[in-house]
Amino acid sequence: MNESQARELLIAPVITEKGTVLQEKNNQYLFRVAPRANKIQVREAVEKIFKVQVTGVRTVTVHGKMRRLGRAQGRKPSWKKAIVTLKEGETIELV
Repeated sequence: MNESQARELLIAPVITEKGTVLQEKNNQYLFRVAPRANKIQVREAVEKIFKVQVTGVRTVTVHGKMRRLGRAQGRKPSWKKAIVTLKEGETIELV
């Protein structure tokens, strides 16, 4: 996997309160990833881009919520999130 393919799989870091707590306590980072990405591809992409060692990857499909604007109803798109655990002592500078 080259770096351009890795950057296509990792769309963006997810920065939330829960994500910040996971970073501080468990050395875990949240990323929005391509829906077709599997755990092995996510591991390789993070290791390639950030030059760190990954010990675990968990993925979650976040289903889109129903939204309404006046009488019109719609649905936000579903997306995939990856929770990446790094080896102890390694970090990623996201901001």
